[in-house]
Amino acid sequence: MRDEELLTAAASGDAVAVREAVTEGAGLEARDARGRTPLLLAAAADHVEVAQLLVSAGADPDAADLQGDTPWLVTGMTGSAALLRVLLPAGPDVERANRDGATVLILAGERGHADCVRAALEAGADVDHTDDLGLTALLEAVIVGDGSERYQEVVRLLLAAGADAGRTDRDGVTAFEHAVAKGHLEIAALLRDATHPRP
Repeated sequence: MRDEELLTAAASGDAVAVREAVTEGAGLEARDARGRTPLLLAAAADHVEVAQLLVSAGADPDAADLQGDTPWLVTGMTGSAALLRVLLPAGPDVERANRDGATVLILAGERGHADCVRAALEAGADVDHTDDLGLTALLEAVIVGDGSERYQEVVRLLLAAGADAGRTDRDGVTAFEHAVAKGHLEIAALLRDATHPRP
């Protein structure tokens, strides 16, 4: 019963109820019907205080649900840099990939979550990790992104971290070529300067 209370409290962000349930012996790695732990539920809803409580109690940041998602990976989807940083002391696998081979950096990059990209890079994420589609975070940000300022910032961060701007997708198309084709001129300029620096 306590496990169910903990799962419910974590999902709703009720820090008081979470603390009580943990104190009374609820299982930190309890699972709901979809295999989600309390920490994964808190991460998915961006309940930072609850996540902090669970991490402090020893919750696993790499505990995967039935789809292979983990609390760590979910931060890339939500874009919560604050929650990502809360998980770091728990020692997550920074290069953990989801069922599609995407890391937290790729997930954040393709969604335009610049703050989360910055935090993932600071945590040591591999800037040129390739997912199952043969794409890096840089390629994903250009191909999936809309060219807006938040995607421009993602591209700047990735390039500053040493992303290989010359890397191609499986069809041999570079990020620069994708940006030009999509009419994302600001991003194209960033990529051009990265591959052909001005004297």
